[in-house]
Amino acid sequence: MKEKNSGVIILITGCIMWGLSGTAGQFLFSQKGIQSGWLVMVRMVLSGLILLSACVIRKDPGLTSIWKNKRDARQLLICTFCGILLSQYAYLTGIYYSNSGTVTVLQQTSPAIIVAVVCIRLRKLPSVKEIICVLLAICGTFLIATKGNPGTLALSKEAFFWALMSAVGVVFYSLTGGGLTARYGSMAVSGYAMLTGGTVFGFLSGSYREQVSFDAGTILGLFIVVILGTACAYTMYITGVAKCGPVKASMIGTIEPVAASVFSYLWLHTQFTPADILGAVLILSIVFVVNIHLPEKETA
Repeated sequence: MKEKNSGVIILITGCIMWGLSGTAGQFLFSQKGIQSGWLVMVRMVLSGLILLSACVIRKDPGLTSIWKNKRDARQLLICTFCGILLSQYAYLTGIYYSNSGTVTVLQQTSPAIIVAVVCIRLRKLPSVKEIICVLLAICGTFLIATKGNPGTLALSKEAFFWALMSAVGVVFYSLTGGGLTARYGSMAVSGYAMLTGGTVFGFLSGSYREQVSFDAGTILGLFIVVILGTACAYTMYITGVAKCGPVKASMIGTIEPVAASVFSYLWLHTQFTPADILGAVLILSIVFVVNIHLPEKETA
């Protein structure tokens, strides 16, 4: 019981840090003039180095064995560029055009997209539970995008597009990275994906040439995004999953968009309408619907 209780505390702390990092990114965009591409590059490269360094310290066997299998190495590259890089770039670019709370909530539509993709791939009709998940995602997204008025788009087209693309990135990562993380460990897989994706993206986009003025606020924002919101939050989440199991972890994970919205409101005075709140509730409910009728005993 103590193990599970400590796991819950660790998970909650990690999810709050994730939510805070999104708001810190919004702060860097809106008040420090930083471009999303540069922040994506820095966040991914530094986070990748931190995660891989942790693998070296732990003598993680996945650090070298993943490259000995050509098929898995190829899958890692697909997961890197179609999954993690897409989700990271789209997430931060969506925040650049909108705010951390809204984008983080819309990213949570990924379970419903996964349901749709799996049904199409297996050529099967969705179950009642799966239909409910898709409807919740559609209704929640509609409310957030239009504020309940079908004749208007409350979000900019850019914000709406990149927020949904961040969910698509999560879907690609989930479908292509699951087997890899099971065989080689999530820290090694994510570390390589972050470092590789961030480095290639930085050079191809030219983001490494961007001139950034560093002051106390910029350094604090980067510390929150890279250290607290990526390296620490990720490690805490993995630890919490090991202690509590994936089902409880996925439910506790709904704290992240709530935390992002609260921090965005308190720190940057972002305003949310009743339609935003109702839409967020509908989308976050997907996690609970997905986990209905699962067995009590969980394994990490």
